Amino acid sequence: MHIDPIVVKAKAGDPEAFVQLMQEIELPLYRTARSIVNKEEDCADALQETMLKAFKNIHTLREPAFFKTWIFRILINECNKMLKNNSRSLPYGELPEIPSTSKDYEKIELWDAVQHLEENLRIVIHLHYLQDMPIRQISDILEISTVA
Repeated sequence: MHIDPIVVKAKAGDPEAFVQLMQEIELPLYRTARSIVNKEEDCADALQETMLKAFKNIHTLREPAFFKTWIFRILINECNKMLKNNSRSLPYGELPEIPSTSKDYEKIELWDAVQHLEENLRIVIHLHYLQDMPIRQISDILEISTVA
């Protein structure tokens, strides 16, 4: 189990370490939020709330090795709360494309199929294939079993 010394410093109250952590994880958090809430302004709000909650509560993180799991759980909860409060979920056929780093990737039919999946399945696919998270970590984030 790898323990990042920056996480340990941030947990101990070092604000510079916390900022560095957020800079390192901002893009994966953004992409995940964007895949859930679909609107740029909602995505920005979810990220802001996630980072604020993480900053206020990082001292409650039990295991620094699970920082990524912890912050993604906060993000997903914030996104779900935002969708529930705003009642802005779109029908599956109207989901906008998520910007990718490669124009060729947008042409893949598989990506289109993923966009039409139920939200929980789309989150799992996104975290596993785009964020390279192991299934075990995803099950911890989503608080679901790895057994089918």
